[in-house]
Amino acid sequence: MTDINAFARATPWLHGIMYGYATYGVALFAVFLVAGLWLARRSGDPARMAAALWAGVGTLVAVGVNQPIVNAVHEARPYTTTPGLLVLADRSTDYSFPSDHATMAGALAVGLLLVHRRLAAVTTVAALLLAFSRVYIAAHYPRDVAVGLILGGLVVLVGWFLIRRPATALIRKLETTPVRRLLTTTPAETR
Repeated sequence: MTDINAFARATPWLHGIMYGYATYGVALFAVFLVAGLWLARRSGDPARMAAALWAGVGTLVAVGVNQPIVNAVHEARPYTTTPGLLVLADRSTDYSFPSDHATMAGALAVGLLLVHRRLAAVTTVAALLLAFSRVYIAAHYPRDVAVGLILGGLVVLVGWFLIRRPATALIRKLETTPVRRLLTTTPAETR
């Protein structure tokens, strides 16, 4: 924590960028999710579409799993327990461990890995940067974001292995209904 905070002190030109990304970067992950859905739709693969939908739903599940953990651990934010920190974060009354932002980012990165590897690689870099930015602004300790990334990824991965077959079967069934156009661009007669 102190090393990253020292880096923050030495890079005042980065403060606005890191604060902005740490605070509003979640919007970028919504764009990644939409891109994953678009790529899955274009692929015409029901399993890929099921994975893309699960990436979004699984991310919500991961954040939902994270909340009771946050409330049970009750870890104070770094800016309340470590005197002398450079604090760029907006002060909050919620707890620090694990990071909701990192949980969301880790979940979506793993979810998109099930859909499209290149998109997942970009999302993973963005997730690591989001996690780093949360520590940079002194909103979290490094372990808060590390555990959040891992927790989010595990929830999505385990969930996918549990729902993969029924979710893919459901997409196949829905492709025979009027919602087909939302799920694939492949013409019905070629399938």
